Amino acid sequence: MSTPPPKVKPSPLPENTSIGGYRVLRRLAAGGFGVVYLALDREGQQVAIKEYLPASLATRASGELQPQVAPEKLSLYRLGLKSFFEEGRALAQIAHSSVVTVLNFFRENETVYMVMNYLEGASLQEFIITARSLKHEKVFRESTIRSLFDEVLRGLRVVHQHRMLHLDIKPANVFITDDNRAVLIDFGAAREVLSKEGNFVRPMYTPGFAAPEMYRRDSALGPWTDIYAIGACMYACMHGYPPAEAPQRQSKDRLATSLQKLRGVYSDNLIELVEWCMAMSPLDRPQSVFTLQKELSREGERRYTKLSMTEKMRMQLDSFVSDVKKNTPSKPTVAAASGARPK
Repeated sequence: MSTPPPKVKPSPLPENTSIGGYRVLRRLAAGGFGVVYLALDREGQQVAIKEYLPASLATRASGELQPQVAPEKLSLYRLGLKSFFEEGRALAQIAHSSVVTVLNFFRENETVYMVMNYLEGASLQEFIITARSLKHEKVFRESTIRSLFDEVLRGLRVVHQHRMLHLDIKPANVFITDDNRAVLIDFGAAREVLSKEGNFVRPMYTPGFAAPEMYRRDSALGPWTDIYAIGACMYACMHGYPPAEAPQRQSKDRLATSLQKLRGVYSDNLIELVEWCMAMSPLDRPQSVFTLQKELSREGERRYTKLSMTEKMRMQLDSFVSDVKKNTPSKPTVAAASGARPK
């Protein structure tokens, strides 16, 4: 039986293409659901333009402008297109320094383009990779984590007030500008709509940052879904790596154990906050960004628990035993996170 040829990704728009009064300079990034270009507006100002171009539904030959969609995929393509357009319209109404600014959005070439302010800097993901390579005890200082996420939460709160969800918060989608602003980019509304329709077998979200309810079609999504991802981003800033993805946690949850190793490095308050955000049950998490903001900024003495050598050795032994037993079937466990506010 022959192996089918690998699927060819849709080609980006050619350089110097004119769309909606903008001139495309080059491709900046590409993902499963679109392509982002650097472009110039009529005044010669740089902008970023995101094109709806889901690789699973559309193809485009090199040098062409219009995507080609197979007839059987057309209804799904249009469903995502509508969601992408509505997302652009909603984001255009939000003016906040911690949310990407949508300047314009328009239809052309049988697809939709979202024009955003062009940001210079680097993603939080890039900062994490650089910081963890230094191999310091702390990947980021606690004060840095608290101030960074205070800024992110200010923007996310405004998004939620506009009855929107981000649905794809992860370090790669938190952009740190050259003037030290944290900005939420790359919202996932179209991705979410398409994941609930049709029979997608590929992962729709970044492992480790997607809440458990995002893996189930019948689950209600809400502010608590983005809050889980915020907790996962904090975890990545503390550990240097993402947490285990939700399906793995449902069968064997080691979140508390991995956070326990950071006792004494980060305050108990911050560790408990991350556990609270990442509770497996949506009802056990903070139900609003405002609730989370209050806890993150709460003044008072921060508690630090120093682990004894015996405790460290016990944790290493527990980890070793768990690895030995990892192929042994076990009953599903539920995270022991409580909905009560951390003390």
